Amino acid sequence: MTNWGQLTHAYGTAEDIQNRLDQVAAEPSADWDDLWSALCHQGTVYSASFAALHRLARIAATGDTTQRAQALALAGAIVGSADRPPDAGDVHAMYAEDIATLLRVADQYRSTVTDKGEYLYLMQSILAFEGHDVGNDPLKSLANEEYEVECPNCTAMSFVAIGSHGYFATIDDYAIEDDTERTDLVPADPASLGGLRRRLYDDALAHGHPDVAIALSYLFGRATCVECGDTFSVAEQAEIAF
Repeated sequence: MTNWGQLTHAYGTAEDIQNRLDQVAAEPSADWDDLWSALCHQGTVYSASFAALHRLARIAATGDTTQRAQALALAGAIVGSADRPPDAGDVHAMYAEDIATLLRVADQYRSTVTDKGEYLYLMQSILAFEGHDVGNDPLKSLANEEYEVECPNCTAMSFVAIGSHGYFATIDDYAIEDDTERTDLVPADPASLGGLRRRLYDDALAHGHPDVAIALSYLFGRATCVECGDTFSVAEQAEIAF
């Protein structure tokens, strides 16, 4: 049995985590924000975060759709975080059974997900459960339809839009400006993709998300800096590790 008082989260002792887990497990409409903030605060995880994986796996396996989605997303963020205690050890080995359960549930669940953002968060969790080093939330930013990257030539900061606003790079805040100077993104040819990139693209099509497949082709494509005209890899400048 977990001794939560010996563990810590973002705000100190983790004695309250058991009650918080009980609450989200019992109430499908419960607010998960406090649990997220305590266990994965701005991407940082703690000793209590890993201890919570067992309960999160149970919630994912037995909860309703909302509980399952939240449990898988939080567990994926915990497992995939690189900002963890130095004595965390081999998380995949130490929590192998729970991570295997989470991966199984996520694999079964993803074919039923219709929302684009939820699908991307789920895929990011699956990659984490599988042990891939995917960098700093690359698919979360794709769900938000925007990356902020630095031009490798002139160091100007660009917004790279991939989604409902279009597919372009700009140095202006296109969300509030009507006449931003933009350059079109050039998508990668899917046939040129290999490894994990091709798998993500093919999976998106197989699971009924052609919009995600298109977005991935632009993420793995190239942008042109509005400031200096240099072209660069969107994924490379977004520090995507795969």
